[in-house]
Amino acid sequence: MKVLIIFNREPYDMTDVSWNGLRLARTLLKNGHDIRIFLMNDAVDMARDVCKPPQGYDQDLVKMLKELIADGATVRVCGTCMARCGIHANQPYFDGAEKSTMQALSEWVIDSDKVLTF
Repeated sequence: MKVLIIFNREPYDMTDVSWNGLRLARTLLKNGHDIRIFLMNDAVDMARDVCKPPQGYDQDLVKMLKELIADGATVRVCGTCMARCGIHANQPYFDGAEKSTMQALSEWVIDSDKVLTF
């Protein structure tokens, strides 16, 4: 099954929303599903090495995303959001996070069996 997970929120926004989305992605990938992750709005920070967990937060979302990529998940980042969104706007992105477009996202939506948003 092809599962698209769209992240919109700032990674460390005082909730566990992004963390839980990444946990779900890891579980789906482990169960043999094709995982596609699209980062937009402030979620683009998850693909930047400069994004670090705040003091007292026990999960590293950047590390989790890199592990998903290493295990076969495809990660795309909204090109328009790359320069204008996130606390770390204009900071570089790590390898494996592919610059993408709204057109590519629309194609993923149509081609996916399930679409989830976090």
